Amino acid sequence: MDEFPFDPQLLKELVTTPMPYGKYAGHVIADIPEHYLMWMAREDMPKGKLGQLLGLMYEIRLNGLEPLLKPLR
Repeated sequence: MDEFPFDPQLLKELVTTPMPYGKYAGHVIADIPEHYLMWMAREDMPKGKLGQLLGLMYEIRLNGLEPLLKPLR
């Protein structure tokens, strides 16, 4: 079984990286509502780092792991 390559720095980026465009422009990724993340997942996440962060936040919300981010805020 391959290990999932995970960079813990990504968690810090969720609470510091602002959404660059759209309805939630200026909000940090961790503060984007679940319904918007679900919509993004259905429509197709952006490519690159932004898509990676939005996808990670979606998975965190989906699995109830938001407490992981509290110490980083």
